[in-house]
Amino acid sequence: MSQENVEAFKRGLEAGNRGDVQTLLEELDPEVEWHSALHALLGGEATVFRGHDGVREMLRDLNEAFGEIRIEISEIRDLGDQLVAIGRIRAVGKASGAETETPLALVTEIKNGKTISLRGYLDPAEALEAAGLRE
Repeated sequence: MSQENVEAFKRGLEAGNRGDVQTLLEELDPEVEWHSALHALLGGEATVFRGHDGVREMLRDLNEAFGEIRIEISEIRDLGDQLVAIGRIRAVGKASGAETETPLALVTEIKNGKTISLRGYLDPAEALEAAGLRE
């Protein structure tokens, strides 16, 4: 089941990067909790979005602020019902055109083939610690 979880995560990531919200939502449990670290890039704090409607709201927020967002994952650690994905996010401000690149790590919990929780971190070391791992 674990490799299936990795593949489901990759499908969701690819869908999100191409703006395919419906396919992204298919990989998420209807009651998913998404703890967005990306909102910290907007000058706010990390925020929790719940359910598919919450994910749609989060994506709308990000699309209002950024003309382009791409998450690039360089490493996935498969922990069974949990994954840690480490990489970076590249974004271009919608109004300013300013480009930004920052580290990003995601810790996901998966149940019955669907992501039930996703937590974003701007510091990969924090994500590893949250997953019970050390560098």
